[in-house]
Amino acid sequence: MPIFDKKLYVSLTRQKTSHNFTKIVFKPLRTNLFNIVLLSIFLTLGCGNLYSQDITKKTTTIPARKQIDSSKTVVDSIQKTPDLIKKEADSIKKDSIKPKKAFLDGKVKYKAENYAKIDQKKKLITLYDKAELYYQDIELKSGIIVMDYEKNEVYAGRIKDSTGAYTQFPNFKQGTNVVEPDSIRFNFKTKKALIWNSRSEQGEFKIKASVTKKENDSVYFLKGARFTTSKDIDNPEYYFQTNKVKFIPGKKVVTGLTNMVIADVPTPIALPFAFFPMSKETSVSGILLPSYNDSNTRGFSLQNGGYYFALSDNYDLTVLGDYYTNGSYGMRFESNYAKRYNYRGNVNIRFENLISSERGYPDYSKQRIYNIQWSHQKDSKANPNSSFSASVNLGSSKYFKQSINQNNIGSNLNNTLSSSVSYSKTFNRIVPQARLSLTATHSQNTQTEEINMTLPTLQFSVDRVYPFVGKDGVKKGFFKNINLQYDLSGKNSITTNDSLFFKPQMFDDAKIGLQHTIPLSTNFKIFKYFSASSSFNYKEVWYTKTIKRSYDSDLSKVVDTNVKGFDAYRTYSFSSSVGTTIYGTFNFGEDKKIKSIRHVMRPSVSYGYTPSFEKYYDTYAADASGTMIKQYSRFEGGIFGAPGISNSNTLGFDLSNTFEAKVTDKDSTKVEPKKIMLLNNLNLSTGYNLDADGVTALAWSPVRVSGGTQLFNNKMNVNFGATLDPYAIDNSGKRINMFNIDNGGSLFRMTSANMTLNYSLSSKDSEKDKKEDKNTQSERNGGREDDLFGTNTDLSDNRKSQFGDSEDDGEDVISEFFSSKLPWDMTFAYSLTYGNNNREKKIIGNSVMISANADITPKWKAGVSTGYDFVQKGVTFTQLRFERDLLSWRMDFNWTPFGDNANWGFFIGIKSGVLSDIKWDKRSTTNR
Repeated sequence: MPIFDKKLYVSLTRQKTSHNFTKIVFKPLRTNLFNIVLLSIFLTLGCGNLYSQDITKKTTTIPARKQIDSSKTVVDSIQKTPDLIKKEADSIKKDSIKPKKAFLDGKVKYKAENYAKIDQKKKLITLYDKAELYYQDIELKSGIIVMDYEKNEVYAGRIKDSTGAYTQFPNFKQGTNVVEPDSIRFNFKTKKALIWNSRSEQGEFKIKASVTKKENDSVYFLKGARFTTSKDIDNPEYYFQTNKVKFIPGKKVVTGLTNMVIADVPTPIALPFAFFPMSKETSVSGILLPSYNDSNTRGFSLQNGGYYFALSDNYDLTVLGDYYTNGSYGMRFESNYAKRYNYRGNVNIRFENLISSERGYPDYSKQRIYNIQWSHQKDSKANPNSSFSASVNLGSSKYFKQSINQNNIGSNLNNTLSSSVSYSKTFNRIVPQARLSLTATHSQNTQTEEINMTLPTLQFSVDRVYPFVGKDGVKKGFFKNINLQYDLSGKNSITTNDSLFFKPQMFDDAKIGLQHTIPLSTNFKIFKYFSASSSFNYKEVWYTKTIKRSYDSDLSKVVDTNVKGFDAYRTYSFSSSVGTTIYGTFNFGEDKKIKSIRHVMRPSVSYGYTPSFEKYYDTYAADASGTMIKQYSRFEGGIFGAPGISNSNTLGFDLSNTFEAKVTDKDSTKVEPKKIMLLNNLNLSTGYNLDADGVTALAWSPVRVSGGTQLFNNKMNVNFGATLDPYAIDNSGKRINMFNIDNGGSLFRMTSANMTLNYSLSSKDSEKDKKEDKNTQSERNGGREDDLFGTNTDLSDNRKSQFGDSEDDGEDVISEFFSSKLPWDMTFAYSLTYGNNNREKKIIGNSVMISANADITPKWKAGVSTGYDFVQKGVTFTQLRFERDLLSWRMDFNWTPFGDNANWGFFIGIKSGVLSDIKWDKRSTTNR
């Protein structure tokens, strides 16, 4: 029996009386003692339970019960034999009238704002105005709901408002499936339903059908259906129209004849049937359709076709391929993996076999290029005492210049590829604490094709130990501050090139070494205002091979012969420094706009001494006669170098400066003055060699000046530097032991100078509102994070916006002509380099670069990256970008008008990943 919130109980059956019953007749009572006693007996009997049963007719006589022999064991009168209990049970039959089962299996809740009417005669409950009904996993909200509890059905529909317009459309929800129709009819028992003009969402799809038949919880049949990824299902900019659809929520959609309609205009694009997989999972496996292209040198092509494997919730795999009719092909394997609170990363492996022109032609060429990228980050919360990270980018030096599937100008212009894989662990259970790290590095020059690798670098260190600190732990003074520690560094260095990479020959010239360092240091105060420090460093280096240098008469030159075996050298050095901090404040008055300027100076003087280790040096004959004798160390060419042959006895001078100002705040409500930074740093440094003889070594080192500041509310970074040499040079450009001022020049001779300006401006003032999606792929490939060299174009996924803003909020921003709210950003960079090593007084580099992006309208975006080199007198790399937001679609065009990387590309396609293969992509290809 159903139970309602308003405590309404409806009896759906009427109990029928039995054919066999007991008839009781009451006679009029009289006032005599007999009748009073008889009435009392009847009242007493009426307080008990009365039972009635059908007495069946017996055809056999009941035998007399035998008397029990008193001599036998007496059985308790309360107990009964099993046979007797069975017979008595058989004699009692069940009631012939079975109770009728309730028509619902659960509790029904309902409410309505206007009224809820119950018609017991018609077995109807009517709910009107903001009606709601809840039963098991079913939620139904509508303008009007009518429930027929005799037929086990419910009806829901719209209602009209005061203007006659339909409002309060039904919202039917069962589990995770939501349907928003014009009206619905649903049977609680069979779970079948008829739905008119239903609207529902399944993943990225929005589906609307004129009539929907719900067969059960897992199968729907649709008639006159349209499905789209547009946000507005009633007025979509495009949709697929079909008459027959079988729809299984969360699994698949199978349709009959399907036609694509754009802006309510049918297109020639039609399919006899269509299958769309749908899954509640974030991703499903599926085929990736290729795009068509053509090239002047490689013929027609199919690009980026393959298969996506959704292997598990933790990792996936994408396999893509390209094929050109002249025989060129490419393969790519891309995988993303992640484990929550542990790690995340991705791996990309790319290989291309490139053939240009045709065999027999003079411009025919064939080559194989590849690129491997791996990025891994470990969550610090997984294990605070250890960490593992990887950033790998290695492969062919010409990959980004010649790839048929990567258009990355930032990577093309960069000359270096680098990688690093590191693991570190801290040992907290030992005292003093120790740390271990292993790092493998890779550096590759794409111009010279030289590759330098360390496989691996070992670093082990033990924390500082203060042997003279008492139990109170106070470290004060020269003696108690004495501390020492231990550092171990091991390296296996390999230098090779592209042709030998990943081949056994690359390990032939590997350099292996271990370096032990024990620094002993202390720090203390001098005269209260000066901070002093001293240190003594002991170093021991172990090598597995050394060299023996001699003159080879057969080759007529000096050659080095490798000598395998353990060898070591030991060195020591001493250093000390004294520094202080000087503050100066210049006050201009409280009534002035600039109230005061604060100048902070940090001068320091350092001294370093390293003796000569001539005992590790030998001699060799540099010519055939043996008269020219030179010195060399057998440790030369080692990974940690060789010990010095001469004394190093130098003084160092450093001076750092900062300038701050207090100014009146523009905000009149602020009482305190505003602090601004005038100069972040202004550093001067030089050195003096106490052992200089004026011939082989000059006493004074050049003065290096560097500084930097930020302007325009920290939006412009300014950095500058210069090298000032106090010595003059001769006609050949060699420094001589004569000051420049004594040679008729100035006090210092500026040998080089540089200045860089970087300025970023955006319509979004706050940092949190600025675009955080940087040019990450270009940066990862070795390019810049900004778009001064253009944006990266990954041809395998053109659905991504080239402006780094792929999310569409769907809101049109209405702006005034002179008060625009449309977002824009600009990046400006200027670089100037001056050279005067040999009195050439020449501007070596002078270039400006600029990039700008703006929303011309709420749906149109445009961007440009360009620059000019004033030395080479030419325009630097230039890229023009345009993009149109077509709601569910995206269209873009990018154009590099001139240069070696001149190309253009046009794309229009659906943003949704489910329909990513519905696109038109046309691009020119460079003859790389």
